[in-house]
Amino acid sequence: MITHEPDIVVVGAGTSGCYAAATAADAGLDTVVVERKTEKEAGHIACGDALKGADKFPESIPKSEIDSAFTNTGVDHGRFEIPSHDTVLEIPIPGELAVIDRWEYGRNIIDGAERRGVEFHYDTVVQDVSQADDGRVTGVRAKRKGEVVEYDADVTIDAAGSLSILQDKADLADATFDTNVSFSQFCSAYREIVEVPEPVDYDDALVFKPTKRAAGYLWYFPRTDTEINAGLGFQMTEEPMKLVDDLKRDLRDRPEFEGAEVTDKLGAALPTRRPYDSAVADGFVAVGDAAGHVNPTTGGGIAGAAYAGKYAAEQAVEAIDAGDVSEEALWHYNERVMNHFGARYAALDVYNILSTAVDVDELMGLLASLPGESLAEALYEGSASVKPRLVAEVIKDSYGHWGQIWNFYKTKRAADDLMDHYGRYPSRPGGFEGWRAERDRLMEQVYDVTGADPKY
Repeated sequence: MITHEPDIVVVGAGTSGCYAAATAADAGLDTVVVERKTEKEAGHIACGDALKGADKFPESIPKSEIDSAFTNTGVDHGRFEIPSHDTVLEIPIPGELAVIDRWEYGRNIIDGAERRGVEFHYDTVVQDVSQADDGRVTGVRAKRKGEVVEYDADVTIDAAGSLSILQDKADLADATFDTNVSFSQFCSAYREIVEVPEPVDYDDALVFKPTKRAAGYLWYFPRTDTEINAGLGFQMTEEPMKLVDDLKRDLRDRPEFEGAEVTDKLGAALPTRRPYDSAVADGFVAVGDAAGHVNPTTGGGIAGAAYAGKYAAEQAVEAIDAGDVSEEALWHYNERVMNHFGARYAALDVYNILSTAVDVDELMGLLASLPGESLAEALYEGSASVKPRLVAEVIKDSYGHWGQIWNFYKTKRAADDLMDHYGRYPSRPGGFEGWRAERDRLMEQVYDVTGADPKY
């Protein structure tokens, strides 16, 4: 058996893991990343490749070091196709957009972390979590090529992705760490990289299209005008889709894909839920997909994961320097996540919940009648407003959908109330139970308004 004793062990070499490790190493801490994939495959992750907030990355691995992966920076809006209503919505999307080559991006962030002194251990599969008698997480146990490897660390950062094994193995019953996690809060997704013979006419747009059920969508995201990331996903509360067959069927119906060549295929599960209420325990922090740091309406999560990694590492460095890696010493990480993007994602989760309770045809009719600007605000900002001058136009164009619009308005109010409450996230663990009780009361209102089954 081999034993390593870094200051921080990070499990997973994705976005959040690499940014956490780079931040910690920059601060002078001995940092190891444990990655189950081979060195060649590391960074090869199923992803839609679309990136919002493309101009904002932590300085531990600055944007200049990952620029080569940004293959399309000309995208500036969303295009929502609604075939059942013969409608195409051009939706403005706030913020800087880009489509990336995810594998090259993955290699870039690994290289960036290595330049800052991070050590990567590939082919290393975590099998258990080590804990002291008082419950503090002290590291992980893994296997590499049949040999047991132990990592004893002051802080363990879980960047292992959706439904992380670390959270299955660790005893977190006495911590505030969110254990209200189930497969139904996740999405199953599949994507192909497709090269087409002729340039597409939507290389400046992120193209979305509904699936046959409300809680899912198809996407066509152009890496270039001839290389498209085509994929789809559905909420795991729904009847399973045949992802590969359903995607192929849609590709066959689109003339631009005639004669196309598929160059890569990958599938994955991703969280489409609110961020974890708390992602810390004694000696333990979860980041990125392992903590629900994904926009639950679009599945986007790269920028949020990068900052979650930064915030987790900065708090871990401070805690280690102080000689106190308790839950309370790590708590400020939770606050920073909620203040940056967590509150917004929690509000957006309300719309994800609504999508599981409405008829897909009714929802498409409603979307076709809404102003694109308001739809964009709902999808990306967690709130939406309709300017007074547009009200009359919306009422006229939405005849037959007024009931759904009223329901959407009530849902918006519930989302706004929830986001306001997240703005009062407690600064210490002592205020957590009271905050969570009020949040749960607000969630009951969400279920009442949407008619959806409880998600949590």
